[in-house]
Amino acid sequence: MRVFKFGGASVKDAEGVRNVVEVLKKVGHKDTLIIVSAMGKTTNALELVVDHYFNQPEELSNAILELKQFHLQIVEALFGPLSEPMNTRVGELVSELKSFFKHNKSTNYSFVYDQVVGFGELLSTSIINAYLNQVDIPCEWLDARKCVKTDAYYRDANLDWELTQKTINAQVSKNKLVISQGFIGSDDNNFTTTLGREGSDYTAAIFAYALNAESVTIWKDVPGVLNGDPRVFENTKLLNQISYTEAIELAFYGASVIHPKTLQPLQRKEIPLYVRSFLNPEGAGTSVSKGKTLEPHIPCYILKPKQVLIRLSSLDFSFMVEDNISEVFALLYQYQMRVDLIQNSAISFSVCVNNKYDRLEELLQILRSKFKVTVFENVDLYTVRHFDTEALTTIEAKKDKILLEQRAQETIQYVVEQ
Repeated sequence: MRVFKFGGASVKDAEGVRNVVEVLKKVGHKDTLIIVSAMGKTTNALELVVDHYFNQPEELSNAILELKQFHLQIVEALFGPLSEPMNTRVGELVSELKSFFKHNKSTNYSFVYDQVVGFGELLSTSIINAYLNQVDIPCEWLDARKCVKTDAYYRDANLDWELTQKTINAQVSKNKLVISQGFIGSDDNNFTTTLGREGSDYTAAIFAYALNAESVTIWKDVPGVLNGDPRVFENTKLLNQISYTEAIELAFYGASVIHPKTLQPLQRKEIPLYVRSFLNPEGAGTSVSKGKTLEPHIPCYILKPKQVLIRLSSLDFSFMVEDNISEVFALLYQYQMRVDLIQNSAISFSVCVNNKYDRLEELLQILRSKFKVTVFENVDLYTVRHFDTEALTTIEAKKDKILLEQRAQETIQYVVEQ
């Protein structure tokens, strides 16, 4: 089998869904599994729904109504006079969402988040599945929650690989076109879990690993993997080929084209990954496989905005040693802080983190009781892989605002004030 993944940008509207059909016609769809994200900015809209539930309950109904109307408009554009069955399906899913809010007793934000946000993928795949069948591309809808089994670490769940492989092989029809959802799974109690934002790529890799797939293709609105985000960096170039190891390094440092967890299962079975454009499906794109580290071998630029730099030192000027640092890492894990850079000296320890779960103040309250703490919020973390003199000149133009620099043989990182 082949595994295709289409992200939210590729199915943001009816025209996008029609284009998915054209892509499948051009590249074939026999023995293929399609993983699809939520449509457009639906995940953001559902995050707002969760926020309203906790903080502005009077706005909850309107937010859900907007979500429903957005999907009904796409249904109308795709199906026209034949819209009624899909209107009903959208209505059923929205009613299920409302029912959750009506009966929920949990105050755990992360739990509620996972039960709600996954409706984006359920809606998108239901609509696309129906459309594919209408245009004579027979397709089978599969609930990913029956296949992707995880623990209950909501919003960034950990996979039960053994059980997931068994369920995928039991559920997936091997000789049909199958469509399923990215991003979502379920725990032992069959509550919905999510794999982290942008986790649909990871879902595609999970299915590919379990099915011993021939390849995975991620369809994007860019020609392939570029050596920098063209919205941030000028004169970016296409990377024709990347090794698994190099791609994992780029993903770890924050390259947005490939999810960090995606590559590890593919590497284990040497399943090639292709990143190609849904706007030009016959273009070569980028291949990620065993082979050359990077082709062409040029600097790769990565920006992680809105990070937090935390500097710690002991209250009595004693050394920052293993017991202090291990305590800090335990707290970072407890408060769900993704660590992107660390640096330490004899009496200080600096860490650059992503406060994506908005738990910084909770963490700082604990840290201030144990350490002297200095915090820089909304900093930018720049990483350059395979840097050269020209690349360093580009970044060091910001030298007056550089808070921290860390250099290795292949990689240099800067934490920069905005």
